[in-house]
Amino acid sequence: MAGQIPLDEAAAARLRLIVKAGAELHGAERLSFLLEHAVTESGGLGGMVHLRGPDRRELLLTAAHGLVRTVAGGWAEIAADGTTAPARAVVRGRPVWAAARPGENGSGTVLPAGTGLLAVPLIGADGAVAGALSVLTAAAEEPAAERRAAVEELAGWTGPRLPDPREHPPEPWHGDPAEHRIARDSVSRALWHMSDAFFAVDAQWRITFVNVEAERLLGASHALLGRTLWETFTRLGIDTVVPGLPARYRRAAEGGAPAGFEVRWPTNQRWYYMRLVPVPDGLAVYAADITESRAREEERAATERAAAERSARIGELTGALAQALTMRDVVKAVADRVLPPFGASGFVVHLIAGDVVQVAGGVGYPQTFLEAMDGSPIGDELSPIWEVCHTRAPIFIDSVDEFNRRYPTQANRPLAARKAAWAFLPLVVSGRDIGCSVISFAEPRHLNGEERALLSALSGLMAQAIERARLYDREHTRAKELQRGLLPRTLPPAHAVTTAARYLPASEGVEVGGDWYDVIPLSGARVALVIGDVMGHGLSEAATMGRLRTAVHTLADLEFPPAELLTRLNDLVSDLGDSFYATCLYAVYDPVTATCAYARAGHPPPAVVRPGEPVRFPGHAPDPPLGAARPPFETTEVSLPEGSLLVLFTDGLVESAARDMDQGMEHLARTLTAAVSGPDSGPDSGPGARHVRRDRVRGDSASLERLCDEVLATLVPEQGTADDAALLIARTHAIAPEDIAGWPLPPGPVAASEARDHVREQLRRWGLAPLTSTAELLVSELVANAIRHGRGPVELRLLRGEGLICEVSDGSLTTPRIRHASATDEGGRGLQLVSALSHRWGTRYTAAGKCIWTEQRVP
Repeated sequence: MAGQIPLDEAAAARLRLIVKAGAELHGAERLSFLLEHAVTESGGLGGMVHLRGPDRRELLLTAAHGLVRTVAGGWAEIAADGTTAPARAVVRGRPVWAAARPGENGSGTVLPAGTGLLAVPLIGADGAVAGALSVLTAAAEEPAAERRAAVEELAGWTGPRLPDPREHPPEPWHGDPAEHRIARDSVSRALWHMSDAFFAVDAQWRITFVNVEAERLLGASHALLGRTLWETFTRLGIDTVVPGLPARYRRAAEGGAPAGFEVRWPTNQRWYYMRLVPVPDGLAVYAADITESRAREEERAATERAAAERSARIGELTGALAQALTMRDVVKAVADRVLPPFGASGFVVHLIAGDVVQVAGGVGYPQTFLEAMDGSPIGDELSPIWEVCHTRAPIFIDSVDEFNRRYPTQANRPLAARKAAWAFLPLVVSGRDIGCSVISFAEPRHLNGEERALLSALSGLMAQAIERARLYDREHTRAKELQRGLLPRTLPPAHAVTTAARYLPASEGVEVGGDWYDVIPLSGARVALVIGDVMGHGLSEAATMGRLRTAVHTLADLEFPPAELLTRLNDLVSDLGDSFYATCLYAVYDPVTATCAYARAGHPPPAVVRPGEPVRFPGHAPDPPLGAARPPFETTEVSLPEGSLLVLFTDGLVESAARDMDQGMEHLARTLTAAVSGPDSGPDSGPGARHVRRDRVRGDSASLERLCDEVLATLVPEQGTADDAALLIARTHAIAPEDIAGWPLPPGPVAASEARDHVREQLRRWGLAPLTSTAELLVSELVANAIRHGRGPVELRLLRGEGLICEVSDGSLTTPRIRHASATDEGGRGLQLVSALSHRWGTRYTAAGKCIWTEQRVP
């Protein structure tokens, strides 16, 4: 069949276009179309299509092309089992070519002499032969393989698409040239007077017909007929104005299928829908004027777009306002989604508080104008805000002149605001007037009815959002004040460390969090650093945080070591109920030994930055949080030489939805490494280092403040965090060996005398002679108390720092307390004297007993 005979690329492409065009036709029209192209592709003189009749004993002529009626009439009906080429093709189911034989079969089926007939079977979708397609050839020899293949290809495509002859019997072909001519004349008259433009061109693109309406497009018919379409397009300048139009005509003709498109005709600037219909001898063009319908469609589309834009704008604004928390969020949402579509330049929210106007937020206004409006009285004089609040109706003002006419006492406002048109919209919530919002324009602007209705509808959405934002801001302000009251306002000064801290509340929600930090001076120049986090948010959690912070202060004053302090704190949290949990890290830094001991309950470990060393997070796995832990807690001890950093933080600083705890701690380590690296980051040493360190401490606080800001800027995103974050950074300062002096004391009364001698001599060496008399008296009372009520061994230690510290240790665990001695008592006044003479004093327990200490101010 056709598939076995190769076709060249051009022929194959033509056939694809033909069958594509034929797919849009039906019935006899499709058969005639394909027959015509079969004759053309084979170079034949004409052609016929025969289909089986209802009784399947005859083949009926259903289409003919290029054959005179006398010849075609003889083939109107032939025997299905006869000897003609079509009959043999039907019987054999394969192509048959036969030379013409006059008087063939004796049935009148004659062909011109010197011709041949190529018959190709039409095989239906069910595989049965439904008929034959025949082509009359000009020579009495079989057609070339390529021409024969083209006919077989078209027949092979047509056969499966033939209707079932039992349901749709084939209609016999018949034709009368006179009838055709009359029909053509009738069609020509109809086309000439039709309301749409119509013209036709032949295969050489010569114009063959132009009706009245087409003359309006192309010109008079007498000047067009016989000329090519391209000449007409060039004369009208269409090639320049609509450069793609000729190419569309060519594609339609070459494609063989009807095509349509809209074009604006350059001669009259009206829109036409052009339908290009390929016909056997050229192209027919229909042009319908769609200018009015297109305008109506554009108007309808514009109306629909406007409605869709309004709906989308209201939807977007509703979503944005639903997410807006603060007044700033509301103002930004309106500025982003309402001002641009209306071409507005300003938006301001006026809230009524008593008899004054408060500016809750604004954009697009001079700051001086907003400040002048804020707090101004409403008064009894007529103003747009007063009128809107009293009438609850919007006011639209198109120009400055109209504003001045309506509100003569407010004539200075437009110039100060730099605005020329306004929409004053009432803010009504639950029947209450809360204020007025103003959308303004830099130039005079008239808002039509649709725009005014939309703004009036939007004002209701804005009122609800503004009221929510006002309540949120008020509660958020109270929450922040409560949080500030619970956290230390300033960190206490401590000689052993320089500290800086930051607290960053969560960016979501109004409720306060439970993060806290503290710095607590201890005896012996030591200092306690504590940080914690009560799980959850709310007033209850904040109250728990305040109780824990107070408890830590109390327990720290009792000089409990870190592990024991957390044990007692755990008991407190457990007594609060099963729903309360908290993490905590409690550290004690001793500048004498330059070591830090800490314990933690469910809290991240501290970051330790020693001079010249990488950042470390020492310590074991944390114990469970307070409220769920089972003591004892483990204690970790680290050495912190001069200039080391101890960085305490809560999980909100390093953990977020975008990173886990380990990733956040690695990020913190990189940030600290980059921040502290530098030529002057190491500890001081050499002669006079102590004085250099003292000078550095005074400016070290500023550097730690910058470090805190840098850590927050690096680890916390601009939009804030979903959890509270606390940060406490301490730079350690060790006490130099020359500022420490200690002696063992002998048992018995001689110990007090020897202690006074040591104090006198050491203070002379330190240049603190003015403190000698008081220090001797204090030491005498402490040593006497230890000898009388304690047990050995007894030791004395002096520390020089911001103050002078005297410590007397013994092996007894008995805690001394002040007694109020009566007038006749001989003793009991020693500790009263110690309390009166010293700046501070106290007792702490040691591994071997206890230590009573005093501190004197250094001039």
